[in-house]
Amino acid sequence: MARKPAPKATQSFTPPPSPQREVRRAQVDLSFDNQSLLGALFGQFDANLVQVENRLGVFIAARGNELHIEGPEDSVARARDVLKAMYDKLAIGQDLDQGAIEALISMSDEPTLDGIVDAEPKGPPIMIRTRRKTIVPRSAMQAIYMRSLVRDDIIFALGPAGTGKTYLAVAQAVAQLINGSVQRLILSRPAVEAGEKLGFLPGDMKEKVDPYLRPLYDALYDCMPPEQVERRLASGEIEIAPIAFMRGRTLADAFVILDEAQNTTREQMKMFLTRFGQNSRMVVCGDPRQVDIPGGDGMSGLADAVGKLEGVEGFGTIRFTAADVVRHPIVGRIVEAYEGPTS
Repeated sequence: MARKPAPKATQSFTPPPSPQREVRRAQVDLSFDNQSLLGALFGQFDANLVQVENRLGVFIAARGNELHIEGPEDSVARARDVLKAMYDKLAIGQDLDQGAIEALISMSDEPTLDGIVDAEPKGPPIMIRTRRKTIVPRSAMQAIYMRSLVRDDIIFALGPAGTGKTYLAVAQAVAQLINGSVQRLILSRPAVEAGEKLGFLPGDMKEKVDPYLRPLYDALYDCMPPEQVERRLASGEIEIAPIAFMRGRTLADAFVILDEAQNTTREQMKMFLTRFGQNSRMVVCGDPRQVDIPGGDGMSGLADAVGKLEGVEGFGTIRFTAADVVRHPIVGRIVEAYEGPTS
């Protein structure tokens, strides 16, 4: 993608274009020391720079290891911070893809994220380290959620698909299992079809319930090497089971995650929460707008539990919205189209 050479410029301003609407314009230069990172920073055919340009309404010109940014003053400041954060992520060995850039752009508008976007050389202050990757927050609410995961005994994580509710909980659970903070990792989910009946499923009990639990396996394999997952599953350190298998147990020294919790009944939710044992942490994830059980929203154990327990000592409640979706940007637009704009 051809770009005009960047002029040598310093911060300057032009007069407002009209008396009706004052738009202060600015331009600023950035330079980067490690030229080996520039290919990944700019992206193929400058795709990463184009993404920042389109999202923030600025013009970015590249010349060697320098970038020249022009546009509205606020947008130029955000673009500068985003590009610095992109470079810092690459400098500490983190991946930089379209989703990561989109997250940095969204977070650049959050005044409470000082120290997360502007990462120190050692890395962001909020992170989860697993055997396969280091995970950092991709939205303001994810940062709050990650703090809650290390502080609260029981956490309700509510919101639409793609916000990282289950993924971050699994990553935190894996990290604590690896460092010995807990002895077991237990992942559970109600075996409820999402709007269609699957009918008879062949095989033994594990083979019958595995299709319902597949998303939990996917998150697990993303955080640990496959051979370690298989070994820990075989030894019982990691257990993946439907919620019906939790009855009658006390889950001590464990990190326990319940996914798709909106599809539990009130009785199931009460049973699950009362399994809590010594030195344990419990995360309950669900989307209150996606209830698939007979009776709909009024029968959901998740809404009932949040209503009863929110604000009680030891409980944390995190509410994600479409603005926190960290999959492809179009997923957030889909969620917003179906559920209405977020407040």
